[in-house]
Amino acid sequence: MPSSKATLYYVYDPMCSWCWGYKPTWDQVTEAVTDQVEIVYVLGGLAPDSDVPMPEIMQQQIMSYWKKIEDYLGTRFNYDFWANNTPRRSTYPSCRAILAARSQGAELAMLNAIQEDYYLNAKNPSDNDVLLSLGQNIGLDMAKFEAEFLSQQNHQRLLDEIDFARSIGGNSFPSLIMQNSDSVIQLPIDYQNAATTITQIRSMI
Repeated sequence: MPSSKATLYYVYDPMCSWCWGYKPTWDQVTEAVTDQVEIVYVLGGLAPDSDVPMPEIMQQQIMSYWKKIEDYLGTRFNYDFWANNTPRRSTYPSCRAILAARSQGAELAMLNAIQEDYYLNAKNPSDNDVLLSLGQNIGLDMAKFEAEFLSQQNHQRLLDEIDFARSIGGNSFPSLIMQNSDSVIQLPIDYQNAATTITQIRSMI
């Protein structure tokens, strides 16, 4: 008899620095379990739209997070971002770009493009023009992408997805949540060792 796969939800934000730090480990997890569970990416929405420049104290705080992640995981960050841009506490634009790319089967391509542009190339994915250029770079149908990216319907989809993320316990990023026929269980994140998570997932299937 055919059995339905369990679902592994990965709740994330494209501008979450811990998601960037976790990426190499997460890539190992997905490679190991992709045939055994259905992996579903869910946007958590870290920071709503804002045109207000980020206060200096918040910039220093986020830079300290980058340094902590760098020291802990060896993750690369380009600190020129803080000198070259006017940072804003606003990740919803990048989340909407992910949704519009998802419609063209390019969610992960857009996620990778946003993370690399932000953390390695010191570009600001809070800016629509940066996100539109990334759509071009990854080969999207730009007329379709731009129309959807900027639409009110797309913004509502994001709000609905954030509500869903919260409903399954995705309140921090990244979050891993396993759902099978009779339970929804949040898995602890082991940032350094993929084997811990792989073993947990396999024990629950």
